[in-house]
Amino acid sequence: MTPVAALAWLLLQTTQQNSAQAPKPAPQNPSPMVEHTRSHPRLQRETPPGERIPLGTGTLYVPPAAGRRSGVPLLIFFHGGKWLPEVAAQRTRQAAIVIQLGVGSGTYAREFEDRERFPELLAEAEQKSGLRFGAITLGGWSAGCAAVREILRGERAYERVSNVLCIDGIHTGYVDGKPGPLESNIETGNLTTWLKAGRDAIAGHKRVVVTHSEIFPGTFASTTETADYLVRELGIKRRAVLRWGPMGTQQLSEARQGKLLIVGYAGNSAPDHVDQLHSLPEYLRWLD
Repeated sequence: MTPVAALAWLLLQTTQQNSAQAPKPAPQNPSPMVEHTRSHPRLQRETPPGERIPLGTGTLYVPPAAGRRSGVPLLIFFHGGKWLPEVAAQRTRQAAIVIQLGVGSGTYAREFEDRERFPELLAEAEQKSGLRFGAITLGGWSAGCAAVREILRGERAYERVSNVLCIDGIHTGYVDGKPGPLESNIETGNLTTWLKAGRDAIAGHKRVVVTHSEIFPGTFASTTETADYLVRELGIKRRAVLRWGPMGTQQLSEARQGKLLIVGYAGNSAPDHVDQLHSLPEYLRWLD
């Protein structure tokens, strides 16, 4: 074997060995950032008084303040754990259907792909509780926002919902499967429902609050990128702000028109993401 052939053979063997040892890509690139400067306060875990009624999906929580009157406001919240949405509902004097399905947006989206699933859930909750619900707030945190998106795609469900709350969870994919290197080309099919809700909020027909952080997943579009898209397509103006938000968050931006509010917060670590979930009671007051 000639020296050149021997070198080529050695390079080939080294490349194959490195390829075999290469780790499989992660489904999401976790943020390597850890921030120690700002405190991250949390709501105290508690079991608020009230009635809990198991449903086919989730649990209906009825606080004592709801009574048995008609027109009871209802929060339907996805991916917030079991106790935290109940605490938020009690503090804002409304009933709540709390739905925790696990991890991953696909899990939440598939549960409500059937357009009849949401009306059936409401009917079941009213039948088992004897209540008649008034204004409905549909909300989710992180992956739970995928359920909100799927529900709003149904015409009957869309008309029934008065308020929409999406906490750091509006995501989509990249057209070529990867970001950047500058302005990313994002898939817009999953964002059309949010545009529709945004337009109706601007016109005053619904109230919509969207929040986002600075977390960059890497393998799919961040909530900052989707918020940028919504602001641009809706033709509204975002202004820079610097103020304290709920639970010690640091607000960086705001876009507001009509009954639409899009708020951006600092932070690209997991605690920053959870800060926004624990801000749920305050966000519900914004919708009131």
